[in-house]
Order: sequence, then structure tokens, then C-alpha cells
Amino acid sequence: MNENNNNNNNDNNDKKRGFMGIAVFIMIALFFAAFLSRNMFTARESEMTYNDLLEKIEKTDPEQIKSVKIDPASNKITLTVKNETRGTTEYVTGIVGDMESLKQDLLSRGISVEGAVIEEESIFSLLLVYMVPSVLIMLFFFFMLRRSSGGGGGIFGVGKNNAKVYMQKETGVTFADVAGQDEAQDSLVEIVDFLHNPGKYTRIGAKLPKGALLVGPPGTGKTLLAKAVAGEAKVPFFSLAGSDFVEMFVGVGASRVRDLFKNAQEKAPCIIFIDEIDAIGKSRDTRFGGNDEREQTLNALLAEMDGFDSSKGVFILAATNRPEVLDPALCRPGRLDRRIIVDKPDLKGRLAVLNVHAKDVRMDETVDLNEIAMATAGAVGSDLANMINEAAILAAKNGRGAVSQADLFESVEVVIAGKEKKDRVMNEKEKKMVAYHEVGHALAAALQKNTEPIQKITIVPRTMGSLGYVMQTPEEEKFLMTKAEMDDELVTLLSGRAAEELYFDSISTGASNDIEKATKLARNMITRYGMSEEFGLMALENIEDMYLTGRTSLNCADKTAAEVDIAVREKLKTAYEGAKKLIGENREAMNRIAEFLLQKETITGKEFMRILNEVKGTETPEEAAEETSDGK
Repeated sequence: MNENNNNNNNDNNDKKRGFMGIAVFIMIALFFAAFLSRNMFTARESEMTYNDLLEKIEKTDPEQIKSVKIDPASNKITLTVKNETRGTTEYVTGIVGDMESLKQDLLSRGISVEGAVIEEESIFSLLLVYMVPSVLIMLFFFFMLRRSSGGGGGIFGVGKNNAKVYMQKETGVTFADVAGQDEAQDSLVEIVDFLHNPGKYTRIGAKLPKGALLVGPPGTGKTLLAKAVAGEAKVPFFSLAGSDFVEMFVGVGASRVRDLFKNAQEKAPCIIFIDEIDAIGKSRDTRFGGNDEREQTLNALLAEMDGFDSSKGVFILAATNRPEVLDPALCRPGRLDRRIIVDKPDLKGRLAVLNVHAKDVRMDETVDLNEIAMATAGAVGSDLANMINEAAILAAKNGRGAVSQADLFESVEVVIAGKEKKDRVMNEKEKKMVAYHEVGHALAAALQKNTEPIQKITIVPRTMGSLGYVMQTPEEEKFLMTKAEMDDELVTLLSGRAAEELYFDSISTGASNDIEKATKLARNMITRYGMSEEFGLMALENIEDMYLTGRTSLNCADKTAAEVDIAVREKLKTAYEGAKKLIGENREAMNRIAEFLLQKETITGKEFMRILNEVKGTETPEEAAEETSDGK
């Protein structure tokens, strides 16, 4: 505790020095401005010698001389001459000898002579002009310093924490509202139980963890989980974002941290939730940049987390998408003791999320949420909620009273690829090239063993830039990919470009996204998965940003990096040759399916497989019966 008090005293001393420095700077600026206003912004006159001035008076008509001003205080004589074109002109010289003879001469010629009254500035006027503004500014910083250091918030609320306190009746969120994160819920149930029954754990010597860090991609439900913990525990819920502590004033962030913990201990047991904690918890080394105010706020947070008594039931929940940038001192045991991963849901989790969001939406008998869950691999909770909402909007727009399966699949496409662009009309050549491109992808997927089945093929443009696409739906949830599956995926990705080259003797820009995905997959196979003969099991790349961009960085010599580029190029070249061979051997199927797609613009996976099986002579009796029934 003494160490914490010393840290607090040091923070206060640093803050006082900062405020005093600002005040002194403003005082100096005020004195400098006053000096400039009194001495530098006066009018400039034409200067001359005393003899020249006398000669000017002699040669000038007395009627044109407006006045002669003799000012002993400033030791100068000012001659003001009227001019018809330029108004008046002032000539200035210094006082030389006795001025009585000059005065008498001027008066005898009828020229007006003026004198200056010498007034001494009073002490009151000096205080009024110079000292009063400085004292007011000093008082402003003094009161702001006292209020912020004492936790009162300072003038205009500076230094006061902006936490929003939610009681259980206001959050209205429980674990029943959270789905697809069973492991994260299990970890948080213990916290809720401890807040409800602390004696159950303290009797055997267990201590409540001081905090937990929720880590995962955006949209997985980290904030929702934190509110659910507060709702289940029925305790006050302090909710802030990391940016709420960051201010332009020095020391204000640290003051807000102290104020927050003081209020939390008064309302214990309670939960403090800090969203996007990386805004203040970023590592203090130079790798991620430095900021004195942010580091001072982080130091105050670390000191408060060490200082408060966990037996009172104050629990800290924090969330971030970037755990790799957090300061190690923040994540050590005794502070944010637990790291709870809130990852993308699996098939079971996606189905549970869809059921939660669909319970208040009218669904017809065609709806099968399990199919939607299968088709949305990689989607997070916010994506799934958006899909349900888009389907409801689509059904209402079309005048239906309930959501159908077709609405749900259309909403999946809207979230993934955007809405249909009905105003974009492609010419026949472009449309045909897009059709062959997409059928090339579909053929490669259908004719290889380690690929996913085709759900849909379309050449209808979408708002996110695609002119067409092939939707594949996995038959089961997978968590690993074999080398054979990746090799087949490379062939599938490059089959669209292969179809363009074989059928049009030309290539287009439509394969840019395919090439980007294929290059990334081939590079990962070589640098991360150890699937190349050249480099064996060497890990040549590291992931720097796992949950946001997935950005990687090479961890090898420049010569090795050049060799990696060559290996990636060779792997893509091999896959492309395989794609051209596969497409070239199935020209008849390609032509039949492409013509059908050009007529329909969108075909299902069943229609695609039926034509393919007809051409290859492998049509099943069930497909033949279905075709006969459709013909009738």
C-alpha cells in the first residue's frame, strides 16, 4: 500500500508541475502581448534631423502646418503638415537645447504649438492590465487541479470518470441472450457464483480473481457477455471504453481511473467493464509508440488494480481485439488473471445464435436454420443477427407475413456479397466471359475429390463488386485442412482464369480476387504450414494481428524471402496448369452449363450437377425421374 501511495503522490506531483508550467507559460505570453500592444503597434513617422525640421518649418506655408507638438517625455518634436492629396504627414526629430525660442518663433508666425502632459501610470492600472488576467488564469488551473486530484471532476467535469452505471433491471441481459460461446460462459459463471456466494469460496481459502480479459474478433459478443455477467449477478455494472480515459489535459486520465475505483468500491460488489482496453493498455515499450499521458493513465490503472480489496467483490472485465499489443504488466496474475477467448462460433454455436435471434421473427415451414448455419461458416454473432434481420426486411418488403428459406439464403448473400445491382447491364461478351469464368470454378469444385459441393452459381452483379460467384456449402464442419484439400482449392480458385484463357484466348481483370486468395493460400502453405519440400518444417511467417486483419510478417533472411516468392510462384503455376487441363478435358460440359447459366443467370447446385452428369453419362435414376417430372 505504501508503494501505491507513493505512486499516487508522484502522479499528483507530476500533474501539479504540468499545470504550473502551463500557467507560467500563459503569464509570460500575456506580458509579452501587453508589451507588444503598448510599444510595437504605434504609428510610424518620417524622421529627420533638427536642422532639417527647422528648414521644413521655414519653407512651409504656416497655413499648411497643422501643429507642432513638443513632447519632453519622449524627447521628440512632431511636425504635422496638411497635404491635399495624402491628408497629413508627420515629421519627427529629437529635442535639442532650449525650446523657448522655437516656441516663441512658432507662435509669432501663428503656428499652433502643443505640449504633452506627463502622467505616471498608477499601481492600480498596472495591476489591472498585467496582473489580474494572470491571477484569474492561475486560479482556474488551481481549482481544476484541486478538483481533479480530489476525484471531484474539476471544472467542466475534467478528471471525472464518465462511467455509465447499469443496474440489472436496466441491462436486461442474461446468459440466455448469449449463444454460441459455451466455453466463455462457463468461465464467467464462476465469477457470477462468487459474487453471489463469496463465502462458499473464502471458506476454503479461494480468492476472487481480480479481472478477466475477453479476447476475440469483432462482433463475437464480448460486450454482450459482460452485460450478461452483470445481469446474472444482479450487481452494478460500470461500463466504459478505453478512450474515455484519454484526454488532452495532463493527468486527467489517471484522475479518472482513481475516481472510477473509488466509486466502484463504494458500490461493491460490482463489475467494471472497460471495452477496447488497448486504447490505454498498450505496451509501454517503443515498438508500439509512446504517449506520456496514456502511460500515466496505465500506471494509475495498474496501481489501483493492486490496491483494491478483491474480497469486497469488485471485478474487472476488459475486452480487446488486439491482445498482442497489451502491456505484460496488465495481463499478469493478480490483475487481469484470466484470458477468456470469445472466438467465432462453430456449427452448433451458429445454430444456437440463429435460434436466439429468430425467436421473435415469424418463420414459415420452409425454414431450416441448420442449412443456414452450414452455409455461414466463419460468420460471427453480429453477422448472423444481421442476416436474420435482412431476411425479415426482405419478407416485409415483398408483402409476405413470414420469413422463408429463400429469404434467409438471399440475406446470406446480401451480407456476404451485397445486394443485386439491377441497374448494371453487362454487354453480351462480358456476360459470356463471366459465365464461363464462374462455371470454370464450379467444374473444378465438382470434378475434384477434396472440395465442397456447389450450392448456387450466379452471374448477377452485386454491390460489393462481384460480377458473379459460386456458393459452396460444406457437408460438415471442419477444423483442419489437409494438403490435398489445399491443392484442390488452389486449382478451384484458378479455374476461372483458366476457363477465360481456353475459351476466349484472352484474360480479364475478373480473376483479381481469385489470384489474391490463391497467392495467400500458397504462401501460407509454404511459410506457416510446413507444406513445401524446399523449406520443410520451417516457420517463416508470424501472425501479428490475429483477430483483426490477420496480417503476417516474414521472419527470415532476405535471400530466403526471395526463395519463398519463387516457391509460391511455382506452386501457383502448377495449380494453374492443373486447372487448364481439367477445364480442357470437359469442354462439352462447360459449354452446356454456361449456355444454361446465360439463360437463367442463376442456377442451383442440383441443376448444375444434373447437366454435368448428363454430359458425363453418370445421371442417376433419381435425377432422370426428376428431369422427366420437370418436363411434364
